[in-house]
Amino acid sequence: MRHMLKLVSLLLVASFLLAACALAPPAPVDEPAAAAPAADAEKIIYLGAAVSETGKFSREGKDTRQGYGLWLDWVNNEYGGIKVGDDRYKVELIMYDDEGDPDTAARLVEKLINEDRVDFLLGPYSSFLTQSASAIAEKYGKIMIEGNGAAQPLFERGFQNLFAVLTPALNYTRSALQLLSEKGAKTVVIAYEDTAFPTSVADGAQQWAAEYGLEVLGVETYPVNVADVSGIMSKFKELEPDIFVGGGHFNDAVLFIRAAKELDFNPKAMVITVGPSNPKLIEEVGADTEYVIGPTQWEASMSYADEYFGTAAEYAARYEEFWGEPPTYQAAESTATALALHIAIEQAASLDTDDVRAALRNLDVVTFYGPINFDEKGRNAGKPMGAIQVQNGEILVVAPTNAAVAELNYPAPPWKNR
Repeated sequence: MRHMLKLVSLLLVASFLLAACALAPPAPVDEPAAAAPAADAEKIIYLGAAVSETGKFSREGKDTRQGYGLWLDWVNNEYGGIKVGDDRYKVELIMYDDEGDPDTAARLVEKLINEDRVDFLLGPYSSFLTQSASAIAEKYGKIMIEGNGAAQPLFERGFQNLFAVLTPALNYTRSALQLLSEKGAKTVVIAYEDTAFPTSVADGAQQWAAEYGLEVLGVETYPVNVADVSGIMSKFKELEPDIFVGGGHFNDAVLFIRAAKELDFNPKAMVITVGPSNPKLIEEVGADTEYVIGPTQWEASMSYADEYFGTAAEYAARYEEFWGEPPTYQAAESTATALALHIAIEQAASLDTDDVRAALRNLDVVTFYGPINFDEKGRNAGKPMGAIQVQNGEILVVAPTNAAVAELNYPAPPWKNR
């Protein structure tokens, strides 16, 4: 019996020692062979983005995601990775669905920074979401470069880490209103969604109306996710303006056009943000898009070119081959967003945040998307805004003059004569 107890005691001691060894942290081992995977892992640049796959901005979010995706495929599989000094780094892009919600966008950006440990951030779609996402990036000192948030307030917060490749929202209607004024328009009405980007568009429209001698007859605002704009359009019909300006997103463009036709509201020109430059608007609304004018950040017919994607037309052909559909300007500016970060990293020859930030501040390049030259607030100071008009089912650039491929059709005939 005594021998049995002794054996049990020895077994218990052995079990205790084994458990202790299992719980103790492993001792460091100097093994050269184990260091090889770590060295390979260091040659990856991790990018993160929260971009709408569902929710209010799902359509534009898809364009944004595809724009990033095209650059990602090209930089890894054709360009050979980003050059950082003598090394080349592959890129991994982690994207989450922000669901069109600013709180979700902020939470996901925090996850990208703290859990996924990304090196840099790409922006979401819309100023609405960029506002909250960029606040988190700034909190952690993480660079966010974006191409889909143009609202003026984004750049009035003194942030050091936000950079935007697109023309600011204040300038969205400038080219169109200047051209319409030259064509003889005298009066304008403005409707806009009560969020950051459309508000900046409306502020800019009023500024440029005054600049070009247009009288503003009325200004109306409407809430997010509006389903009916007929009340606003009825008020404007009574004012008989030459120009209607609508500041919103794709779904708003559909509502504006359909309400104008149903109410027989006949402005001589309709200038609507976001929607008219997207071929899907023509698919959805059909011939009623004829004569509609829209601001555009980029079109395939523009004369811009670079050493990476070639001409704007060559970029468009590459995109269509890759995704099976032509690029919207939201897609092109998203590719340009990633490309601008890529160029800055190469010019910095470093992945250090301070070095890349300095390179972005000194960046002065022309790309397939246009010039990129950031001012002290992180805005692209070098890029003019274009304007398109739907003519015979085609989206044609009508301004600025040096980029135009067609003359503006003005005035638009009444609905009953179209």
